[in-house]
Amino acid sequence: MITRLNLATDPFRNRNLPYILALLLIGISVAGAVFAFATLRSNSAEQERLRGQIVELQRSLDELTGKGKEVQQQLSPEQQNLLIAAHKLVSNKDFVWSKLFSDLESLMPGSVSASKITVKNVYSEGGQVRAELEFSVLSHDYSSVGGMIDQMNNSGLFQAELRGQDLQKNRSIYFH
Repeated sequence: MITRLNLATDPFRNRNLPYILALLLIGISVAGAVFAFATLRSNSAEQERLRGQIVELQRSLDELTGKGKEVQQQLSPEQQNLLIAAHKLVSNKDFVWSKLFSDLESLMPGSVSASKITVKNVYSEGGQVRAELEFSVLSHDYSSVGGMIDQMNNSGLFQAELRGQDLQKNRSIYFH
């Protein structure tokens, strides 16, 4: 019996394994390419369908805009002013007053009290209802009002600026 101690004389010889691995990788590549082209074709068809919808929606938008302009041209100046006032009334109705008062109350220090709130303009911007306010406060010291203005600007809810101040006889300062 001859014992082989050196395995280098009989190396591992499997000639089929590299070919099988190569065929497997080629098969996976072809399947991936077929899937990619099918997805590309599906996306192209969807894109063409959406383009058709966009063209149709743009055409109907242009048609409705034209009809709206015709109706506005037929309105008298008095009716146009009434329409503007109606739109403003609807905008004011969408404004949430309790949220405004809650936000103001959370930002006002105890030494500052509100004396007057006037809404100048209510409008919609980016899907949110916004308002321009004139907000007057009473306080005994300027620093608390300055701190309140800084806090309002840092909150992200308000953009406050000091418009004026009046020193009154009872030593209260009136800011607006």
